[in-house]
Amino acid sequence: MTASPPALPADLEDGLRRLKLAAMRRLTPELLLTAKTQRWAPEEFLRTLVEAEITARDASNARTRLKTAAFPVTKTLDELDRAASSIPTATFDYLTSLEWIRAAENLCLVGPPGTGKSHSLIALGVAAVEAGHRVRYFTAADLVETLYRGLADNSVGRLIDTLLRNDLIIIDELGFAPLDDAGAQLLFRLVAAAYERRALGVGSHWPFDQWGRFLPEHTTAVSLLDRLLHHSIVVVTEGESFRMRQARARGGGPTTKTHEDLINPRGGDFHLATSGDRNLAVDILGEDLAKLLAGADLELAEHLTEVPLGRARW
Repeated sequence: MTASPPALPADLEDGLRRLKLAAMRRLTPELLLTAKTQRWAPEEFLRTLVEAEITARDASNARTRLKTAAFPVTKTLDELDRAASSIPTATFDYLTSLEWIRAAENLCLVGPPGTGKSHSLIALGVAAVEAGHRVRYFTAADLVETLYRGLADNSVGRLIDTLLRNDLIIIDELGFAPLDDAGAQLLFRLVAAAYERRALGVGSHWPFDQWGRFLPEHTTAVSLLDRLLHHSIVVVTEGESFRMRQARARGGGPTTKTHEDLINPRGGDFHLATSGDRNLAVDILGEDLAKLLAGADLELAEHLTEVPLGRARW
């Protein structure tokens, strides 16, 4: 019969509790018994306790970061259907390295509903949390509502400063509802404050040249895009909605769709990645955005020709 470990002396129990060394307090009685039985060296006993405390702290901090991120659901990169994804492999590898977060670059996912934008943003956010980054998720509507509350009590500046304590701020569903002048200005203030300081992850079903549909002022749209796209990875998602594929799969219909990588994802400050529809790479950039990106360095696959003003033609 295995002897049960003796309880810690009251003063040690109290001291470990005051120092908030919960893992040490929990494991010390059993480890003391093991150390005596196996004749551990004192430093081995101490090292085991310290490593256990660090592991427990890391796990606790990760749980706290995940809760604070406020993801609507938990998605992982392993759950992402790579066969159906329109994110080119080289781009996907760069995004999953999380180097873009450390470099304070932005990620913009643009494409129709159901093409994996939200899943990708959340999964990358979860991966960032697991890697030790601080992340905050919002839908665009929730973010603007949050900033509006700050406007009511004149605390918008402090609220934005608090948000910028995160390494990555995710703004999903941008453009699902139009913004009024005040809402657009509040969104611009956040994007401008994050510029070159924090990474932003943005998902929208509107091509950039149509952002005037939900941003009331042309000048605001151009100024926002200027800062959002200066250091950015842009991924154009396309294809059939995965929700429609799943619905059809339940009825026995086809469920998969293949894609062909068209554009090299890495090129200067502005990286454009797309698959499948050749016209999509051009259509996603409107005239205003072309002017905005004048001089941008777009590195394209060999079947594309680089032309002035950041435009691409076949």
